[in-house]
Formats: sequence, structure tokens, C-alpha cells
Amino acid sequence: MTDPITLSDGTCLPMDDNGYLRDWQQWQPAVAEHMAAEDGLVLSAEHWRVLNVLRDYYAEYEISPPVRALIKHMRELAGSESFDSRVLYRLFPEGPAKQACRYAGLPRPVSCI
Repeated sequence: MTDPITLSDGTCLPMDDNGYLRDWQQWQPAVAEHMAAEDGLVLSAEHWRVLNVLRDYYAEYEISPPVRALIKHMRELAGSESFDSRVLYRLFPEGPAKQACRYAGLPRPVSCI
């Protein structure tokens, strides 16, 4: 098990061996901000839209959405076909499944090796 994540308010949250929260329901926005800062990223409104969609999807289906389903849903929300995998990789350079799910407090996606 890796060290817990310690937020600026002193809250400690346990992590698994891959750096994901052990309990996705303990997530709070400060978790995403902390992880992004560690990766040298500043979260924009577009990042937050993706993170919220991931969390909503997980809450409903108890699994992270496949990237294609995520893109389809993001296009529907934006009312535009301009949202694609390049946008996701620009937002989450380590990969939308791996990095975005980690920031969203979700378990490591099954599709991640």
C-alpha cells in the first residue's frame, strides 16, 4: 500500500498500491487538485467537466466508462463533435483512463495494464 494522500486541511485518505483512492466515496475536489498539482497541472473547467462525468458514470454503473463512451457523452454535453480523444489526452497527458480516473477518485480502470 502506498502512503495516504494528505490534503491541505490535514485530511488523510488511504491509497492503493497504484496511487488510487481506496474508497471512491471519500473523494473531494481537493483530491483532484492535490493530484494535479503533483503532476504539474492546473485543473480547468474542461477538466472538471470530465471528472464530474466520470464520477456520475461510476455512481450509476459502478465501472469507469470506456474512452469511447466518455467521448460520446462529452460530445452530447457540449453539443459538439469537436470533443475527441486528442482533447482528452491534452487534458490528461498520462491517459484519460488512468490519470482522469485517479483524479476523480475512482478505482483503476479495468482496461489499464
